[in-house]
Amino acid sequence: MKQTYNIKGKLGQLSFILVPILVTQLGMFAMNFFDTIMSGQYSPTDLAGVAIGSSLWVPVFTGLNGILLAVTPIVAQLIGGGRKKEVPYTVFQGVYAAIFLSLIVLIIGSAVMDPILTGMDLEENVHRVAREYLIALSFGMIPLFVYNVLRSFIDALGLTRVTMFITLLSLPINVVLNYVLIFGKLGFPELGGVGAGYASAITYWVITIVAFWVIHTKSPFREFFIFKAIQKPSFTKWKEIFKIGVPIGLSIFFEVSIFSAVTLLMSEYTTSVIAAHQAALNFASFLYMIPLSISMALTIVVGFEVGAKRLKDAKIYSWMGVLIALILAVMYGLILYAFRTEISYLYTDDSHVLELIGHFLLYAVFFQLSDAVQAPVQGALRGYKDVNITFIMALVSYWVIGLPLGYLLANYTEFGPYGYWLGLTSGLTAGALTLSGRLLLIQKRFKREYMDGKA
Repeated sequence: MKQTYNIKGKLGQLSFILVPILVTQLGMFAMNFFDTIMSGQYSPTDLAGVAIGSSLWVPVFTGLNGILLAVTPIVAQLIGGGRKKEVPYTVFQGVYAAIFLSLIVLIIGSAVMDPILTGMDLEENVHRVAREYLIALSFGMIPLFVYNVLRSFIDALGLTRVTMFITLLSLPINVVLNYVLIFGKLGFPELGGVGAGYASAITYWVITIVAFWVIHTKSPFREFFIFKAIQKPSFTKWKEIFKIGVPIGLSIFFEVSIFSAVTLLMSEYTTSVIAAHQAALNFASFLYMIPLSISMALTIVVGFEVGAKRLKDAKIYSWMGVLIALILAVMYGLILYAFRTEISYLYTDDSHVLELIGHFLLYAVFFQLSDAVQAPVQGALRGYKDVNITFIMALVSYWVIGLPLGYLLANYTEFGPYGYWLGLTSGLTAGALTLSGRLLLIQKRFKREYMDGKA
C-alpha cells in the first residue's frame, strides 16, 4: 500500500489490489460452482440436495465470516496510521475468534439440522443428500474460518496476489476430489452430491495449512511474527473485532440468506424447479463475485486512506469502485442475456430443467446493476468502519421489502416461482439506494470532523 496523487495512480493501485482478490473470490466460489455443476451432471436429485444443503450453509458461513472480515479494516487502518506493532495481536485474536465461532456453529448445527430438513417437504433422496452434504462440509469448518482471518491479514497489507496464488493452487485439488468422490473414480466410493461436501472440506484444510506456512516463513509476513509466541485469548480484543464484525456479518447474512430463504420456500415446487432455480442462482452468484471483490478491495484502500487522514483520496476511491462495478455489470448482464441457453447446458442436459434455467437467468439480468452499486458501497463503508446502520438498512431492504414482495408475486400472481426473483431485485435496488445515501452522509461527517480537529 502506498499513497497516490492522481486518478491514474489510484486506478493502478485499486487494480493491483482488486485483480488478485477477484481471482481469489472466483476461485473460492468455484468450489461451490463445481459442486453444483458436477452434482447436476450426476443427477437432478443430487443437484437439488446440494442446492438445499448449500442454501442452509452459505448464509451461515458468509454471515459469520463477515464478522471475521473486521480484521481487514482494523489492520488496514493500523498500517495506514503507522501502528504496525499492534497488527500481530489483532490477527492472533482473530484466529481465536474464528475457532470459537466455528465451534458454536458446529454445536448449533448438529442440534437444528435434522429438525429443519424434516420440516421441509423434500423427496426422501433429496433430504438424504442435503443432510449428508452438510455433515461432510462440517469437517472443514474450523480451517475455513481460520483461513479467512489469515486471508484478511494478508489482503490488508495490499498483498492480495498471495491469497490469489493460494486459491489457484487449491482449485484443481478441489475439482479432482469432486470428480473422484462424486463419480467414484480411481477406486474411491461413488458418493454423488455428498462427495462434493467432502471434497470441499479437504480443500479447506489444504488452503489453511498453506496460508499458515506463508505467513510464518515468507516476507513481509514473517516480519510481523504473528505466530512467534502463543498468546492468551483476549476478550477485550474479541470485543473490538465483534463490535465491527457483527454488523458486517449481519449485513452479509441478511443479503445472502434472502436467496437461501427463497430456495427453501421453493421446496413446495417440483425437484426440476428447485434444481433450475439453484443452477441459475449459482451462476448469478458467480457473477456477483465481481462487485464483491471490488467491495473487498475498497475496504482495504479506503481504510488505508482514512487511517492516514487522507479523506479526499478515500472518497475518490469509493466512487471509482462503484463506477467500475456498474460498467462491468452492464457488460456481463448483456453476456448473460445473450448466452443464457448455452450457460444452462453447463448444469444439465435434461430438456425441462434446461428450459427453466433459461427463464430464471432472464430475471438474473435485472439485479446485476443493483448488486454493482450496493456491494462496493458496503465495502467503502467498512473502510470507514461504519457498519452499524448498514445492517439495519440491509434488514429492511431484503427482509421487509424484497422477500415479502417476492412471496406475494410468487403466490398471488402468474409469475409463480419467478416472482421471488422479482422480489429479490426490488430488495437489492432498495439496498443500493439507501446505502449510497449513507456513504454520502459518512463522507460529509468525516470531512467535517477532520476540519474541526484541524481547527
